[in-house]
Formats: sequence, structure tokens, C-alpha cells
Amino acid sequence: MTGTDNPSPDPLPCGFLVVDKPLGISSMGVVKAVRWRAGKPRTGHAGTLDPLATGVLVMCLGRQATRCVPRIHDMPKRYMTDIALDATSTTEDLEGDLTPIEPAGPPPDREAIRELLAARFIGGIMQRPPVFSAMQIDGKRAYKLARQGKPPELKARPVVIHSIEIVQYAWPALTLDVRCGKGTYIRSLARDIGAALGVGGYLTGLRRTEVGMFTVEQSIRLDDLPQTIGQSDLIPVSVLTEDNQTRG
Repeated sequence: MTGTDNPSPDPLPCGFLVVDKPLGISSMGVVKAVRWRAGKPRTGHAGTLDPLATGVLVMCLGRQATRCVPRIHDMPKRYMTDIALDATSTTEDLEGDLTPIEPAGPPPDREAIRELLAARFIGGIMQRPPVFSAMQIDGKRAYKLARQGKPPELKARPVVIHSIEIVQYAWPALTLDVRCGKGTYIRSLARDIGAALGVGGYLTGLRRTEVGMFTVEQSIRLDDLPQTIGQSDLIPVSVLTEDNQTRG
């Protein structure tokens, strides 16, 4: 029997898949669904989305693609961000206990918010991560300590906001289009904007629309994934090299 009589199986797919993560599922839940359909190659994602967030989740399948995870992590992100200004939250989103906050005077108008954002929330800023986050404190996740009634004191760290625009505003609901650098917590941004306005601030909705060159227009809904994911379903790893050449 020759080698052609017993051909080797097709190699596992390698490349990127942009998934539109639905509400209510973890990022690791998406990883498991994609990996199973692709024949179980090495699989990872480039940037966690909380269960309450939706949108672009870049899946990296195969050894070459998973090596690119740190590089994609470093790419700028874009979010459509829904904020409520009439309360604070223990988790800085809808999952926490809410404390209503009434403005001392009339609620801030759109122009006042626009001026504040331009003056204090564009460029390099210092930001304190949420207590309920995956940051590690002496080897333990911050959110686990918080759930044990031992919320850690997290230090502010530098992040970059490239742009922030008001999409819609009708007190107390504020929708922003945010472009930011790596490590930015949008929940913290909601909290800090509210505090700077002298009102509340917590996240009510979050949709990631871009991660670097990867956009929501390229994405596939989780429910629409093919039963078997093949090479033709993926974006080739070479797009990162091509993007570098274009930028150069």
C-alpha cells in the first residue's frame, strides 16, 4: 500500500474568525463552541468581553494564529457604550446593587457633557480598574476577593482614549462611541464620567464594534456558525503582515 492509498486527514484550520458575541455568554463559551466546530485546534480569543457585552470577539485558531493574540490585544478598540447617569453600581454595571443619585441641580445638558469629555477624557488618562474585574492581586482575581467581601484597593493606571463622541443623550441615558487603547475598562469610564459630572454613572450596555482591523461587519453570529469550520471560513494570518506593510 502506498502513501496515496491512505491519505492523511486534512490539516486543522488556522487563522482568525470574527464572532459577534451574543449577550449572556462568556468569551470562553464562544471559544469552546468555535474550537469544537473546527476540529479542536489550539484556540484562543484576543480580548475578553463580559457576558453582558456583545460584539467583536476575535477568535484565533491554530498555532500561528494563537501566537498573534498579544499583538491583537495591543490593537485599539471601539465600543458603543450605554451609560445611566442616575445611579451608581457596586459592579459598575447592571449586575451590581444600584444606589440612586440625584443631581444637585438641573441634569447636565449635552453641551456640558461634550465639554467635559473633551477636557478630561481624551488622550492619556489615569483610570482605576473596577473592583469586579479579572485583575490579579497576589495571585487572586480581584472579583473573587470582592465576592468574599474583601474588595481590593486597585491603583489607577494609564490608559489612552483616542476619541469619545456623544451618539445620543436624554437624561439619564447617555450613549457614547469610544475609541480606546488596550487595557481600558469601559465600566470605569462610565463611573468616572458620572463622578466628574457630579451624578451617577454605570454601564447598561456595551457593544464592541472594532478590534484593530477586525470589525463587526466582518463578524458571524454564534448561531450562524457552520457545523464544521474549515480553512475557507477563516481570515488568513497573513492579514497582519499585509496590514503592517500598508502602515509602513
